[in-house]
Amino acid sequence: MRVRIVGDVLVGIIAVQHLLFFYLEAVLWTTPRGRAIFGTTPEQAEQSAALAKNQGLYNGFLAAALIWGLVASSNDVAFQFKVYGVACVIVAGLFGAATVSRRILFVQAGPAVIALAVVLAGGR
Repeated sequence: MRVRIVGDVLVGIIAVQHLLFFYLEAVLWTTPRGRAIFGTTPEQAEQSAALAKNQGLYNGFLAAALIWGLVASSNDVAFQFKVYGVACVIVAGLFGAATVSRRILFVQAGPAVIALAVVLAGGR
């Protein structure tokens, strides 16, 4: 039971992280704060704003899957959504690390690997 609680806490942290990614990409992308975080010029941010909003939306979807896993009334459904959501975060983090920045490996994929291991260890 204790392992399951730790897994849920980790999944919750990752869900909040992806809600923040959503906010940064979909809302703050063209602001001075958003440009500073992503290292873009005002021109780059304006030109890529639609793509960033789309990317942000996908991060929102990842957060939604993780949150569903935390609130689902069926243990089987909750387990499946947590595993699915965290696995998607891992894949996205690996792809981002390979194509954008290695930092993504440590910020996104690494914590998700730990969360997945704990969720699997906690079982259904």
